[in-house]
Amino acid sequence: MSAFIGKYADELIKTAKYIATPGKGILAADESTGTIGKRLASINVENVESNRQALREMLFTTPGALPFLSGVILFEETLYQKTLDGKPFVDLLMENSVIPGIKVDKGTVEIAGTNSETTTQGLDSLGSRCAKYYEAGARFAKWRAVLKIGPSEPSELSIVQNAQGLARYALICQENGLVPIVEPEILTDGNHDIAKCAEVTERVLAAVYKALNDHHVLLEGTLLKPNMVTPGSDSPKVGADVIAEHTVTALRRTVPPAVPGIVFLSGGQSEEQATLNLNAMNSLDVLKPWTLSFSFGRALQQSTIKKWAGKKENVEAAQAAFLARCKANSEATLGKYGGGNTDVAASESLYVKGYKY
Repeated sequence: MSAFIGKYADELIKTAKYIATPGKGILAADESTGTIGKRLASINVENVESNRQALREMLFTTPGALPFLSGVILFEETLYQKTLDGKPFVDLLMENSVIPGIKVDKGTVEIAGTNSETTTQGLDSLGSRCAKYYEAGARFAKWRAVLKIGPSEPSELSIVQNAQGLARYALICQENGLVPIVEPEILTDGNHDIAKCAEVTERVLAAVYKALNDHHVLLEGTLLKPNMVTPGSDSPKVGADVIAEHTVTALRRTVPPAVPGIVFLSGGQSEEQATLNLNAMNSLDVLKPWTLSFSFGRALQQSTIKKWAGKKENVEAAQAAFLARCKANSEATLGKYGGGNTDVAASESLYVKGYKY
């Protein structure tokens, strides 16, 4: 079916292409108030607006970091926040050629009659919210659908419901000038092997792109944010080269070349492992018609937050850690990351069972 060509079509294509610039990626700083509270609690910092602002300002003002980023996903609160000097975060990012984005989903709810499978809510009033976010300076959006692998999961119902929801969200975003990041995350929870994850990933992505096509979504004005294809959390680990081969194969079989970029979620991997896997994918000598990059939250921030610990005297050291992760992932998008990060925090697993964002 032909794609919907609205008044924002040219802008959407330009924005998506820029975000997918090789050497750049996305910082996911769109944690909900509850989720960021857990991060702050881990360093004994109170979950109040001033501390949330301080964390985000520390990241956004890290000297030398923004050239490695093409976009930052914000939570609604953060979209309207300012630096302590009074500069809106949106202006700070745009002045440094970083495009502001916004999380627009309202979390997941269980699908009755299934084994705790979920669908994502937030379509009500999405159009008016997107228009408001566009006016505030956002130019792309994120919506997270969550699927799981089990004895009979994901069910066909779960796949169809989540694919349809992602497609409806994507079209509404494009009608209102926002590039939709399509995120069908398959959780790592379970004892399945990497072949099972690959099979489910292919099945889910095939359904998602069928739904996007049925809804006339302009693929050139979208981005995909998938999981990497890995063994389950309770299965033996495999090397980055194996993950790269399985992931890129699954994507080559399902993602149209009209999509300009694929920005991976880290899915609870350690900072270093996520970077090594991304580097291995970009080092593969096969045709990859899209940019393979990152849209990391925990895998860009965890060691930074630990070093910061909510103290002003630690900001410089924390920013150095953040800069190191941004640079490492930038190199990984080009297949040029050499590894060898000796920071213990960067090698810690960030896995959380049934992770809620």
